[in-house]
Amino acid sequence: MVREIHLKVNGQMHQVQVDPETPLLYVLRNDLGLKAAKFACGLEQCGACTILIDGQAVPSCRLSVRSVQGREITTLEGLGTPGNLHPLQKAFMEEHAVQCGFCVSGMIMASKALLDRNPDPTDAEIRAAIANNLCRCGIYDRILRAVKRAAGHPVDTPSFREGFNQEPDSLSGTEAPVPADGLAGSLMHTPDLDSWVRINTDETVTIFTGKAELGQDIKTSVAMIGAEELDLSLDRIRVVTADTAESPNEGVTASSLSLETSGNAIRNAAAEARQLLLEAAGERLDAPVENLTLFDGTITDPVTGAQVTYWELFGGKKFNTKVMGIGFLKSPEKYQIVGQSLYRLDLLDKVTGRARFVQDLEFPGMVHGRVVRPPNYGAKLVSVDGEAVNSMPGVLKWVRDGNFLAVIAEREEQAVQAVEALRKSAVWKTEATLPTYETLFEHMLSQPDQAFLVVEGTPVETPVPPIETPAEAAHTLAETYFRPYHMHASLGPSAAVAQLIDGKLSVWSHTQGAFPLRSALAQVLEMDKNDIHVIHRDGPGCYGHNGADDAALDAALLARALPGRPVSLKWARIEENTWEPYGAATIVQMQASLNSRGEVIDWNHDVRGYTHMGRSRPSKESSGLLSSWHLAKPFKQPRPFPVMAYHVGIHRNADPIYTFPRRRIVKHFLADSPLRVSALRGLGSYANIFAIESFMDELAWVANIDPVEFRLRNLADKRARAVLNAVFEKAGWKPDKKGEEKDLGYGIALSRYKNRQCYTAVFVALRVNRTSGLIGLERAVLAADVGQIVNPEAVSSQIEGAFIQSASWTLKEQVAFDQHGVISVDWHSYPIFRFPDAPKIETVLLNQPGQPYLGVGEGAMGPAPAAIANAVFQAAGIRLRQVPFTPERVKEALRSI
Repeated sequence: MVREIHLKVNGQMHQVQVDPETPLLYVLRNDLGLKAAKFACGLEQCGACTILIDGQAVPSCRLSVRSVQGREITTLEGLGTPGNLHPLQKAFMEEHAVQCGFCVSGMIMASKALLDRNPDPTDAEIRAAIANNLCRCGIYDRILRAVKRAAGHPVDTPSFREGFNQEPDSLSGTEAPVPADGLAGSLMHTPDLDSWVRINTDETVTIFTGKAELGQDIKTSVAMIGAEELDLSLDRIRVVTADTAESPNEGVTASSLSLETSGNAIRNAAAEARQLLLEAAGERLDAPVENLTLFDGTITDPVTGAQVTYWELFGGKKFNTKVMGIGFLKSPEKYQIVGQSLYRLDLLDKVTGRARFVQDLEFPGMVHGRVVRPPNYGAKLVSVDGEAVNSMPGVLKWVRDGNFLAVIAEREEQAVQAVEALRKSAVWKTEATLPTYETLFEHMLSQPDQAFLVVEGTPVETPVPPIETPAEAAHTLAETYFRPYHMHASLGPSAAVAQLIDGKLSVWSHTQGAFPLRSALAQVLEMDKNDIHVIHRDGPGCYGHNGADDAALDAALLARALPGRPVSLKWARIEENTWEPYGAATIVQMQASLNSRGEVIDWNHDVRGYTHMGRSRPSKESSGLLSSWHLAKPFKQPRPFPVMAYHVGIHRNADPIYTFPRRRIVKHFLADSPLRVSALRGLGSYANIFAIESFMDELAWVANIDPVEFRLRNLADKRARAVLNAVFEKAGWKPDKKGEEKDLGYGIALSRYKNRQCYTAVFVALRVNRTSGLIGLERAVLAADVGQIVNPEAVSSQIEGAFIQSASWTLKEQVAFDQHGVISVDWHSYPIFRFPDAPKIETVLLNQPGQPYLGVGEGAMGPAPAAIANAVFQAAGIRLRQVPFTPERVKEALRSI
């Protein structure tokens, strides 16, 4: 029953006409337009919706508006404005304590409540006060520092940066100007200059990238690159990300390739534009180009003093040329912007609660949709009472198309109520067809496989040789390592907005690939792809193929059912957990032999797993989009196949970076995964590097050689050696640190992502509680060489976040399922790292001026579990080879020694 409700929010009185039991969160967001608080679980488990009620931090996702009448309600928007920030908002900016930003409002509000009651909290008190707030991006240490800064106790940022001295002749640009390359990065596919750079009429320049902003801060990085090469101040740069009507087609944002592809394209395109602008100015001013000076878009003839600006020359005009390589790239010693730690472009918006996310979009006439999922993968809909739902308040339409079942309502809470009623009325036929997660390891070993020898990172179709132990072997060691299914587990469930007008479909999505999504939607909807416009909008942090594209199809199907009205479609937490594509389970079997001098003379690596490639691909009969499988005329799921490309999928990083005289690496492809799988951060590198770097420690132990020294003896790559040396020097590593303190252990691990991208070394200090079995991380030191650094803060944040996500996988996470389906349905049944779990993090960045961009987002994923496993061995004398390292497994291992 609708009533008039009076609310005092941010010091102002509001009257709304709603059902008194409506959760406050929906009223704040949809009636009052206060978008800072976020829906993430609807279960009061994550803190994303935290606000203040009479000064106390409380979740708002279940709190009824009736219960808060007459009370003081404060949201992030009421804390401060862009021109008058609260100390906490300033501190979050100073510490760069934002990645995707979905958790930030809740974090700041919980911190505000803490500082109001305790202005001088200890680190432990801060961690305890914000323990209910999750950050999937993993920047807990930055948030801790931000709260301390706001409390008046800023700490020195524990990251420092140093350069690794390359030979002078290896640095591009130091001797003579380097011409722009018309085939650099994505220019190879999109060479038109106007696809990348536009001179506007308002004294700004727009940079276009086909990559999506996923929290990795690609927007700021490409803006910095463009500003640098155009000799502009950063505040003149505007950035358009993935948009099928505006941006270049750069496929999917994945594999840590954004700067290598898009960044390089923009750098060269901007240099070309700068040269064309100088040549146009030379003609306008009747002056030699080489004599002109340039500052912030104004070109001057120093002889006459005459000036002309970029905007006078080309404002609103097109270049109408391809990037031909007539421009010249700046040399690193002339950089004024690249290499500086600058605020990310979206930072102010995210600490003040401005609408940034696809979940925040609001259009005139918008309605809300929800979908009823089958109870498990193979379920078939027998019957449903949709007519009863039609009579519910606000319901506009219910939709059934085969096993696809959904509802559209005027208000969000009405859609939530209606979809629950529809769910209860649905009758499904189900079968128990899955193994259980407890028997997954044995199940994988029993499945048939296709085996391929991996040569220099690439699988080849040649007979796979058997393992042969050398006659001169003094020691031979064989061990097996296991990684379960892991979730993306984005903090916010997937969402999209779609609108169909006169046969033209617009879709706003947090997709990783706007153009691939457009093609996939066109296939399922039987539309011309040119009639579909996909626009990327920020979403909750996700590195990999989660439910974003699936939600886009859901929204499109509902928009087709209700033409003209924009439909906001959001998944529930249970949908996100049980229907997203997971990171694939993997088994790695290792065997190596040492001679009498402790040298590795034989190396064997057999990796067994499921595909990491579950996205849609061109096909008339199959689609990677979830709801397409449930339609009355269903599409088939894409049939997995072994990928034979360099370091892709199962075999990513299976080839070690060490110089062993004889190596045998074999990829075992398993076709039939019990659960839906696709790309998740790092793909196969997590399991492979976990196994390699754990095994290196075990071999070092057998050889009685310090693990750092053992690695260095087998490592020829100078940059890899420099990263390893940097991390153990910063960490204070000493040979045989065992025994310094009971139950305290140190571990180290190293990798080069895909053997061609960023170098990362990880040091971990941890403590093992032998009674509880808990592993507590105390300190992490991370060193990385990512080539030319664009924004050091962005690089540090990415490395730190990757480490925390990987540590969370290692210590806590696995998808639990039984014969009927997935049972990890919320943050309790799928726990991830919280504030008390996160260690202090120190970062060392080895900048390489003039060297290629190497990417950074996935580099720490593989070394982290190995460093933790190695530290556990040093602390407690046990080897953990099965992820996650739960207290039960720790205690079982302790009982066995």
